[in-house]
Amino acid sequence: MSVVTSFPPTIVRKRFRSATAMSSSSLSHVSTDSAPSPVGAYSQAVKYGDTVYLSGTLGLDVNTGKLVGGGVGPETTKALENIQRILEASQSSFASVVKTTVLLADIKDGPTVNEIYKQFFAAPYPARAMFAVANLPLGAKVEIEVVAAAVNK
Repeated sequence: MSVVTSFPPTIVRKRFRSATAMSSSSLSHVSTDSAPSPVGAYSQAVKYGDTVYLSGTLGLDVNTGKLVGGGVGPETTKALENIQRILEASQSSFASVVKTTVLLADIKDGPTVNEIYKQFFAAPYPARAMFAVANLPLGAKVEIEVVAAAVNK
């Protein structure tokens, strides 16, 4: 038998506000002009305590805001370059990444992504999940999100 406890919406909102108020001093949103602006209503990254959560990052050219041409290889390289800039703005680096999630338009592109991935990450590699999805924003072939450790300064 399972028991589900639900709270009236006002209690849930009040508890959420209390949790947010207590921890807001260690929560910050990261934004850098050296990486493309988000293509939706989200931050490039959010830093909470000593952890930084990067949103999914595409292979966008920072100057044009458009996907780089050439397919999954160049898109992967550019996405990882963009991630590097966001990590730096977050006081982190690829060496501090603990988990990545790679979303692909075609899972058959996995080996290509792996070869480029190894140019940015050193063994032992961070934990990772790789999925094929139906569609990615702007018709991208790859999107990568990252969770990393950060040093508060």
